[in-house]
Amino acid sequence: MTKRTKGSDASFLMQGSILAIASIVSRIVGLIYRIPLQATIGDTGNDYYGTAYEIYNIILLISSYSIPLAVSKLVSARMAKGHVKDANKVLHGALLFAFISGSLASIIVFFGAEFFTGSLLKTPLSAIALKVLAPTLLVVAILGVFRGFFQGLGTMIPSAISQIGEQIVNAIVSVVAANILFSYGKRVGGVLGDVKGYSAAFGAAGGTLGTSTGAGFALIFILFIFFAFKKPFARMQKKDIHKHLESYGDVLPILVMTIIPVLLSTTVYNISSIIDQGIFKNLALLQGYEASVTSKAWGVFTGKYKVLINVPLSIASAMAASTVPSLTAAFNSNDTKLVKKQINMANRFVMIIAFPCTVGIMVLASPILQLLFNDAEKSSAMMLIIGGCSVVFYSLSTLSNGILQGIDKMTIPVKNALIALVAHVVLLFILMEAFHLHIYAVIIANAFYALMMCILNQSAVLKFSGAHIDIRRVVLAPLEASAIMGVVAYLIYHVFDGIFVMITSARVANFFACLIAILVAIIVYFVSLLLFKGVDEETLLKFPGGRKLCDIAYSLHLLR
Repeated sequence: MTKRTKGSDASFLMQGSILAIASIVSRIVGLIYRIPLQATIGDTGNDYYGTAYEIYNIILLISSYSIPLAVSKLVSARMAKGHVKDANKVLHGALLFAFISGSLASIIVFFGAEFFTGSLLKTPLSAIALKVLAPTLLVVAILGVFRGFFQGLGTMIPSAISQIGEQIVNAIVSVVAANILFSYGKRVGGVLGDVKGYSAAFGAAGGTLGTSTGAGFALIFILFIFFAFKKPFARMQKKDIHKHLESYGDVLPILVMTIIPVLLSTTVYNISSIIDQGIFKNLALLQGYEASVTSKAWGVFTGKYKVLINVPLSIASAMAASTVPSLTAAFNSNDTKLVKKQINMANRFVMIIAFPCTVGIMVLASPILQLLFNDAEKSSAMMLIIGGCSVVFYSLSTLSNGILQGIDKMTIPVKNALIALVAHVVLLFILMEAFHLHIYAVIIANAFYALMMCILNQSAVLKFSGAHIDIRRVVLAPLEASAIMGVVAYLIYHVFDGIFVMITSARVANFFACLIAILVAIIVYFVSLLLFKGVDEETLLKFPGGRKLCDIAYSLHLLR
């Protein structure tokens, strides 16, 4: 076993935790800024904002989303062998690829905005926000190369810090620009005879301007880190004395052949959202629903439901990002024991987070929506109650995607995603046409898609890696602890909400009842997880702050 491979066993969970914490902080910042943004642009503006993002995300997936993972995988494989010069060739080849793909994507989105939003998705005013997003595709492509490069070297810190900085800049600019452009849109709408539509559309464009600015900041930051790292990296290259160096002619085809399966997998994996929107809006129109009702429902789905669901999912994405380079290093070193161990540890980590998040979202759906968005609509809460289970399914399928890519089974996630997508579309049609479930059809179909991906991917992971998942520790312990936590959180919330509402306003009462319920839930879950043997001292020590958590557990006699 190489020194690097040994190190990856000790550090991959720590690196994954760092990226997960950064992702959570970023998502929380994103959640917080969406509150004033939502208040400014409303549900109609959210529809325009969400539509622009759906198209942007699909083009991003096709053009450059797979670049960080592919670069980290290729760099990690070469660094594991000590081929530093070849890793440098991968970096430069990837930058060329990113520049070409990012530039083409930006041009297509900018000049095709009216077609995508109007002809395809029946939301023509979203074109304004989409055009603002277009240049971001080039910036994100180049940014992704540097993030993947550092991840391949075994450090998630540049990615983590740039991610947090990106989201903070995004939040500030989004809120300020949305307010300014919303007012401008009112004036434009006054002239064109549609004040509500144009104010919401320009407000949404202000929100997307934050994304562009945030990505620009992150790129500048990571370039600063890279130039600071250039001298040490040059010294590492001088120590690389292996003779059979790869040429750019060798590297570029390998890069493209690595990117294509990842690209197809992530595209199919994520394209369901834009298919959902097309099917939902067109069928709802044929069923006689007013465009404003459908627009509002989709605005809640993208601006509230998906925003909340994506917070815990960012942890699975972070763990997948850290798992790929470490698994690639272990796999290329033929260390099957380490491969199996890392697969088990990654699954445990993700499930420890996903189960309580699922239960928490479901039992506190309405209080959370009231707390964050001042939304007391039963239909909004029902979305979270019905779709909360998808957190577990998406978390596992996202992680297993990364694992399969790490062990060189690149095409399997593509096949699985295609199978799940076909089944998903069929189910969505049935739920919309036969049962007239409107927006709930989208939520159920999404959960079903995630479940299918989860089953197909996990089966493939176990088959090709030879790993055996410890069901007791990975699934049952966090599930049991989450169930207890959910009951306690539900009771605590309703008791304190009933007390506080007698002495203060309903909104203030909800705020304090939510806060107390969540704090108590965290404590109950931690204690229950230890009692059910879901984590032990060895696992806790691998996380940031693990020593402190162990000390607390020992003082409470939860560890012996």
